[in-house]
Order: sequence, then structure tokens, then C-alpha cells
Amino acid sequence: MIELAEIVAGWPLAASLAAAVAAQGLRSGRRRTALNEALHELRRPLQAIALASGPGAGSAAAVRSSVHLAAAALERLECEVNGEPPRGRTGIVDLHRTVEAAVRRWQARASLGGGTMSLRWRIGSAIVAGERAAIAQALDNLIVNAIEHGGPTIVVEAHRQGEKVRIVVADSGRLARPAARRGTPAETIARLSGRRRRGHGLAVVRRMAASHGGRFLLRGSECGTEAMLELPTAGEPSVIAA
Repeated sequence: MIELAEIVAGWPLAASLAAAVAAQGLRSGRRRTALNEALHELRRPLQAIALASGPGAGSAAAVRSSVHLAAAALERLECEVNGEPPRGRTGIVDLHRTVEAAVRRWQARASLGGGTMSLRWRIGSAIVAGERAAIAQALDNLIVNAIEHGGPTIVVEAHRQGEKVRIVVADSGRLARPAARRGTPAETIARLSGRRRRGHGLAVVRRMAASHGGRFLLRGSECGTEAMLELPTAGEPSVIAA
């Protein structure tokens, strides 16, 4: 018979082994999540390239910006696979141009689904300090989320809040999908975003906002959904250069 003392003496070892197994599982889970997010961010620009490769005004610019984002996403995926820290490149970001490029990348996707997307920017220049690719990826996620889960009318709007800029992506509310849309190019393109939706896109947005000293809020109602991304401004380029 095993003595009680022997059982008690074995508890610390058993607890240590259980903790090690749990820690390994946690690390594996985090690594799997990181890899899935990296794949998700690579899938987005590839989808945009497929959409922008057709004829239409501004398609070349949309392809160029999407290629840059695909390269950044591929670099992050390589870092995740090799267990290396991400090689983020921070600098001065023209937020107006970055938002405008994001809208241009996804207007074709909105049109394929029978919707519209417009940009309302009336606040002049807006400069932020940060990682341009990360900000662009966050904007892409908010816009595509509105296209795929929101209503047909999407408005991307900018507001100033003191020394911060607030970007709002609002949709008009989800409508029932017409039967005529089944099997259309819009449905095919949507599948490029992956069949299983695990919220990777919004997790990317939250992480970017936190790392840039900003915040992210999502508000839904019967009239639609508003995704708000707020980032602190860094002044004008001439001031920063000085």
C-alpha cells in the first residue's frame, strides 16, 4: 500500500508537471492565434488585389497599396513561423492618405455586394506617429467588417477630438441577403476571407490602437454599426522635422 506520506511528497512534482503542461498548452494556443492572425492579415490584401486587378479608375493605385500590405503581412508571418519578434517600422503617417487608400482598396468589394462606400474627410491634414502598415491593416479590417456584416451603405468619416483624430466606419444596418446574390462574384470573393470567422480582424484593430496610444470602440444598433478608431496626432510634418 502506498503510504500517505509518499502521496503527499509526490504532490509538488505532480503540480510542477501539470503547470508545465498547462504553460506549454498556453504557449501553443498563443502561437496558433498569432499565426492565424498573421494569415488573416495576409489574406486581406490578396483579396484586395484580386478585386482591384480588373478595369476601373484607381485600380492601379489600389493594387500598389495592397501589394505593400501583402509584403508587410508576409514579413510578419515569416517572423511568427521562425519565432522572431515582429519587425515593425514606425514613422510619420499621413492619416488622410492612408484612410483614402483603404477606401479605394475596398470600393469594388462594396459595389460587388450591391452597396456603396464613401469617404467624408473635412478636417484637413492629420499626421500620426506609428506603423503605417499596421494602421492600414486595422482600417482594412474595419471596412471589410462593415461590408461583410453590415448594411449596403458604408460611410468612412473623420472627426477631430482635441489632439486626436477619430475615424468612424458606419454602415446602414444589415439587410437580408437577396437570393440573386448567391453564387455571384461578391459571394466568391467573400470566401477569400476564410470560412471560419474568429474575430482576428477586430483583435488586430484593438492591438494596433493600444500600441499607438489610441482606442477602439464598436457600437451597434438597429440602424447599423459604428466602428470608431481614435489615434493621437503628432503635429504637422514641418513641426516634427524641426
